[in-house]
Amino acid sequence: MKKVHLLVLKAFIRPFIVTFFIVMFLLLMLFLFKYIDDLIGKGFEWYVILKLLMYAAATNVAMALPLAILLSSIMTFGNLGENYELVAIKSAGISLQKAMAPLFILVTFLGIGAFLFSDYMLPIANLKMGALLYDVREQKAAFLIEEGVFNNSIPGYSIRVEKKENDGQILKDIVIYDQTKGQGNTNILMAKEGEMYKTDDGNFLILRLKDGVRYEENTGKTGYNPRQELTRLRFKETEQKFDLSSFQFKREDENLFKGNYQMLNIKQLLVYKDSVTHLSDSISKNVFKSIAPYHKIFYATQNYRIAKTIKNITFKKDGVLAGIDSIKRESVFSGAKDNIRTIKESINEAIIQKGEKTDVIRRYRIEYNRKFTLAVSCLVLFFIGAPLGAIIRKGGLGLPVVVSVLFFLIYHIISTVGEKSVKVGNMDPVWGMWMAIFVLTPIGLFLTYKATVDSALFDVDFYKNFFKKIFRKTKSS
Repeated sequence: MKKVHLLVLKAFIRPFIVTFFIVMFLLLMLFLFKYIDDLIGKGFEWYVILKLLMYAAATNVAMALPLAILLSSIMTFGNLGENYELVAIKSAGISLQKAMAPLFILVTFLGIGAFLFSDYMLPIANLKMGALLYDVREQKAAFLIEEGVFNNSIPGYSIRVEKKENDGQILKDIVIYDQTKGQGNTNILMAKEGEMYKTDDGNFLILRLKDGVRYEENTGKTGYNPRQELTRLRFKETEQKFDLSSFQFKREDENLFKGNYQMLNIKQLLVYKDSVTHLSDSISKNVFKSIAPYHKIFYATQNYRIAKTIKNITFKKDGVLAGIDSIKRESVFSGAKDNIRTIKESINEAIIQKGEKTDVIRRYRIEYNRKFTLAVSCLVLFFIGAPLGAIIRKGGLGLPVVVSVLFFLIYHIISTVGEKSVKVGNMDPVWGMWMAIFVLTPIGLFLTYKATVDSALFDVDFYKNFFKKIFRKTKSS
């Protein structure tokens, strides 16, 4: 390997690693902002949040890797051009394509790695994150008693505390409404002071109350009695126990989420797609079998054949009703309407079922193509970023970031529009998922050609001089 190739590789690897982790950090921040309401105030352990962020980081590779390749390739060749190293490379007889060759090989391996990652690791990461995110969102908020507010988090109880000490365990002026019997607020417990703590396993909350009274209303013990009984019990100290098992973090079985299209590899996607396609075809076969008995050819009845052979005039006048007595025609009409209604309902139901199966097949095909587009997008964005850096000849995090974000937004918008068009059925999955690749590939080839011939495509002075010449010609004419 030539020293020039080592120079280009070293100039690329460092900004690639930095930009990749910067993009991953930004995407994780967006993830946190999106689900911050589902994470705060639920008493999660630190490792639960860490697991969720780790799985989210794995799912963000599909977006971070192409953007990092685009940005780092622009920065690499921009720095080489700004420091006139690219000019020295060309003066030594090494063309731009040869200088890009080692990076092309590296990006090719990155694309292959991205494909393997999307096929083997990404489904597992999606499964882990999807299951954990579902459990996190279903988790109840942590039990918290606030001053002067009734807390109804515990089923069957309403608790109000007038004041809490700094440690949060000593409570003052406590009111508890026990509604577990389903008779309303007929059981009230009040205490001047109390202490709150949890059991060692965290499944129960214990309130040790002091200097209080309990009021309980009950109906008569024998039959209906309009005069209710009121029981008043004073105490110096008592304990009230509350079940907190519903606030404990519980994990669902991950096997419940395995059938989702985002959590399947290529082989599984093909198997699932074939099985759903078989079900879709069986729907069509079944509906034809169900309506076949209602499909009657009008000349199959004996009366009509007789009417056709004897009286052609009756055939022309009465049509399919030829040979049917006028008295029976009403019942014939009624039976025909019932048959048509049954056929229509069967067909409509089959159309709905077949549409649902078609949507599922379309989703499987979307994920199947997505695994390939991730790898190819790395190469396409590299062939956009490298010549762009050679043309603009600016390094650092200024103009290269703006240009790379602009092109990545174009790529992402086209991909999103194509994917949504596929989901609603307006476009074939192959065309929709590969639309961004088809659009940006000619742009990459065009930019590579312009960088090879040292085109002043982004030279502001070139355009100023060009418009000055035009204005001079118009003035002179």
